[in-house]
Amino acid sequence: MALWFLSFSTWDGVHGIYLEHLFVQPEHRGLGLGRELLAALAAECLHRGYSRLQWSVLDWNEPAIAFYRRLGAIPMDEWSVFRVDGPALAALAGAAAPGQH
Repeated sequence: MALWFLSFSTWDGVHGIYLEHLFVQPEHRGLGLGRELLAALAAECLHRGYSRLQWSVLDWNEPAIAFYRRLGAIPMDEWSVFRVDGPALAALAGAAAPGQH
């Protein structure tokens, strides 16, 4: 399964695909299914004129990182992921001007 959505690159001025989740059942791994899913998404990018296929991977997931590197993917080491959730999300939303939430 590949769950994805459109992204937009302000650097390139065109859309891309952000892969939110890639999952192959453990008993079916090693058969090339993950590669096929990523290849299909790459083909979709090219077909639609998108500039990139991008996703996140946990630092500790060495098997996935090795798999992605074999496909030619490179880590974006200069970027960090930030998240606001839970109480911090509520506090930030509460700081919005009245009528904006």
